[in-house]
Amino acid sequence: ALPPAAAVLLLLEANLLILPFWTNLTFLPGCTKGPKHINLDNFCCHDKVVPASLVSCLFNRKRVDVITTTDWLAPVIWEGTYNTQVLEKYYKRLNITIGLVVWATGKFTGEDLQQFIQSANKHFMIGYNVVFYILMDDFSRLPHIELGPLRTFKLLAIGSEGKVWEDLNVIGMKNLNMYIIKHIEREVDFLFSMTINQIFKNDFGVETLGKSVAQLHAWWYFENAKKVPYERRSKSAAFIPFGKGDFYYDSAIFGGTPQEVLTFTAEYQKAVTNDTKNGLRSTYECHLNKYFFINKPTKLLSPEYNWDPTFRTPPQIKCVKIARQSKRI
Repeated sequence: ALPPAAAVLLLLEANLLILPFWTNLTFLPGCTKGPKHINLDNFCCHDKVVPASLVSCLFNRKRVDVITTTDWLAPVIWEGTYNTQVLEKYYKRLNITIGLVVWATGKFTGEDLQQFIQSANKHFMIGYNVVFYILMDDFSRLPHIELGPLRTFKLLAIGSEGKVWEDLNVIGMKNLNMYIIKHIEREVDFLFSMTINQIFKNDFGVETLGKSVAQLHAWWYFENAKKVPYERRSKSAAFIPFGKGDFYYDSAIFGGTPQEVLTFTAEYQKAVTNDTKNGLRSTYECHLNKYFFINKPTKLLSPEYNWDPTFRTPPQIKCVKIARQSKRI
């Protein structure tokens, strides 16, 4: 049998709690590690040991056409695989705040940012406190923004100073690292980072919350795994050997607790610095994939959460949460 805390964690990360079981658990406030009882891996229960067979059974989640659980028992979130009622009941009582970082840099327009924010205002974490962190390199392109209840936004400048070899991704992550330490980690309980070339189409809710959240790449999920574009140069910090790797993750979305996002920003900067010393330059997405290969995400979002409508939509895609725009910004 699993230890009590581990058993409850697996049940909650699977998002398939059986309500009678839920009501029989006694949660102990002293078991939390932080000011709020929010991290799913911080759950404690008293005198309740869940049989491993029950946990295993709960991972069979009504979708036999897709992968719903990884080898390391992280849930893969598809439409129809999570219990919205239980999740809402749990998170509503916690008064959590979710942060969403959007990168308004490069060749974007005010219209691009407005479309992103308007769609996020309509579909992102409805009913919860939300802070939109808009990281910009040019405030003159900020459009008029109207937000609904429980929502606010903050403008954060992306400093242009940096080493000559640093691209926007490196500069952006360096700035995000600074802002998380400066104030974001004390303002939100969970944090997502997204690129601006996306539009929310359906609700993106608390089923996506977790300690470390990765987005499966819409194209490569359905392709031959041997062809994924991992970094194959052995001297690169992003190197993943042939025959290794779990999934190919999309850099358009990632998230988790502020501390987990902070850790990635720091590790990414170290990796890029290492590559530069070796005369190499890998992509941001390759570094993200190496990070998640070493540090397994606790939750994976299916391609439904970042679908490119220019692709032929396969039957596995039941509900597009976010539509990726074809143009790269």
